[in-house]
Amino acid sequence: MIYYSPAKINLGLQILEKRADGFHEISTLLYPVPFSDIIEINAGQKGDEKFSMTHSGIPVPGDLPTNLCYKAWKLFCVTCEALPVRLHLHKQIPVGAGLGGGSSNAATVLKGLNEMTGNKMGTEDLIELSSRLGSDCSIFVKNEPAMAGGRGEILSASQVDLSDSYLVLVFPNFAVNTAWAYSNCTPEKGRGDLEEILNQSPQEWKERLKNDFEPVISKVYPGVLTIREQLYEAGAYYAAMSGSGSSIYGLFTDQPVLPRNIAGNVIWSGQL
Repeated sequence: MIYYSPAKINLGLQILEKRADGFHEISTLLYPVPFSDIIEINAGQKGDEKFSMTHSGIPVPGDLPTNLCYKAWKLFCVTCEALPVRLHLHKQIPVGAGLGGGSSNAATVLKGLNEMTGNKMGTEDLIELSSRLGSDCSIFVKNEPAMAGGRGEILSASQVDLSDSYLVLVFPNFAVNTAWAYSNCTPEKGRGDLEEILNQSPQEWKERLKNDFEPVISKVYPGVLTIREQLYEAGAYYAAMSGSGSSIYGLFTDQPVLPRNIAGNVIWSGQL
């Protein structure tokens, strides 16, 4: 079976406080977008290894025990049903881009394995299971926009609708380590409610909707802010870094004409 494992963007991201468990309390809106990795999952044959995995596309770093697809399979086998599989991941979402590619892969594998075993687990069970694999995995179970609190796993439905918008995703050819990004941020409680900001006219987002990682990442990679400003110059009504970076996106009312230096780093563009 073939499955599409989508990316997400963050509309605003507030880092509110560091928790006793070492994670950070955040507030953000996670919005799935139609830029995907492709995962093929097939039941293993007699004599096969319990889990085998191949890759194509963008190289996947790390060894098998650290791979989120493998972790998802292992968790599913322990929780629901042991299932030998052959899996192929065609990677299109850059690693360390703030687009949730690895988290999406994990949730997509869980959903695929559940389908292969007769959908024994319901949606809420899959959401709970996926949250054990990563803070933003749960959003990819329903693939619907959601406000995310806690460490990113507490979801509530959002009415934000970007279906009339044209999205441009830019990857500046460097990755950001999420743990490093968090360790260099200063949490701040008591700010304006993010959901209230999102409910304002999108024309007001430029001034009010902020990603707390941007100042940190831009100190090391000032080109992030340059790309953001060039997206605004090209007509974006909102532009920001996604997650902890490094990808920057622009939202437009129509397909834009982009400057050459940005156009060369666009990894996906299209109507949402």
